[in-house]
Amino acid sequence: MKALLIKNADVYSPVPLGKKDILLLNGRIEQIADGISAEALRSACFEVTELDAEGRMTAPGFIDQHVHFNGAGGEGGPVYRTPPLQLSSFITAGITTAVGLLGTDGCARSVRELLMKARALEEEGISTYIYTGSYQVPGPLFTSDIMSDIVLIDKVIGLKLACSDHRSPHISLERLREVSSSARVGGIIGGKCGVIMVHIGGGHNRLKPLLEVAEMSDIPLSQFVPTHLNRARSVLEECVGFVKCGGYVDFSTGVAERYAFEGAVDASEAVLWMLSQGADIRRITVSTDGNGVLTEIDPVTGKKRPLIAPVESLPEEFALMLQRGISAENAVRVCSTNIAEHLCFFRKGRIEEGYDADIVLFDKENRVNDVIANGKLCMKNKQLLKKGVFER
Repeated sequence: MKALLIKNADVYSPVPLGKKDILLLNGRIEQIADGISAEALRSACFEVTELDAEGRMTAPGFIDQHVHFNGAGGEGGPVYRTPPLQLSSFITAGITTAVGLLGTDGCARSVRELLMKARALEEEGISTYIYTGSYQVPGPLFTSDIMSDIVLIDKVIGLKLACSDHRSPHISLERLREVSSSARVGGIIGGKCGVIMVHIGGGHNRLKPLLEVAEMSDIPLSQFVPTHLNRARSVLEECVGFVKCGGYVDFSTGVAERYAFEGAVDASEAVLWMLSQGADIRRITVSTDGNGVLTEIDPVTGKKRPLIAPVESLPEEFALMLQRGISAENAVRVCSTNIAEHLCFFRKGRIEEGYDADIVLFDKENRVNDVIANGKLCMKNKQLLKKGVFER
């Protein structure tokens, strides 16, 4: 039997455990202890691969709960559609679990293709899930209704829709309540989270529709995952009240001024501000919006320009959180643990015995150095050991 032994790791589970050895067997974390002996394991007929962490920070793999891994865009026309992402994009970013979704285009893009891409990425090495639907309501589905999609399609964990945006479906509060109820009940029956991932645009209503649906029904505010809330400071300022009412807030690491998204607040800065306002860290998450694209008109040339949110923005913002003084424990929580708990990924988001062996190790500058997904070493010393089938 093959075993992977991580030696001398500075473990954040997310709570700091100090320097420990971690034994991985059959894709799970078998043991966390001091001085686990490779020789003793070999004597017991294990084929052992050792990885010396040299005291480097070691955390659960990142979970990206909002990524367009089968492509997105098209608002600028067919040429502005982004292609599907490859496995290496996730591995180099330390992302070991990804949740795919559609965006504005619920016409030419298919949830069936999204599902097949999710299965392909999982066969190649990472864990994947998807949301059904898109911006539109009704959006593209596998079956006759939202509830059945969540109950019957293995990888579907919830629903995607959009609010407070000129591209959103502009449905009534009553209709929003109905589709939210369908997702919630689908999650209950299917043993899944049944959350609604909500694109929040720059419209004046912002988070108001979600608050009103929760107020006029028995649907808890925590059923929603409003995202892109760092797109502007005016949107960010509503987040503290939303969290204090029982909601979750999600900041997009790929929506930042360094990627030409003018007026956006860095996700790391948004997390720091939320903490300064007394918000519960357990209800704050980040995701990349990876491979999503916004097509704008260049004010100087008058030509269209695509603004693409990259998946590598997640480890960048993780490092920025630490630079801004956010503790490593809290940084791990918003990039992994909180997401796993909200999405009911019960064996992910922590370095604990019995959990999935999804682990990322960092160098001294807090950059991704080694990545283990489902117990397999996929990147070592920044060198990819595993690529997708069609990658060169």
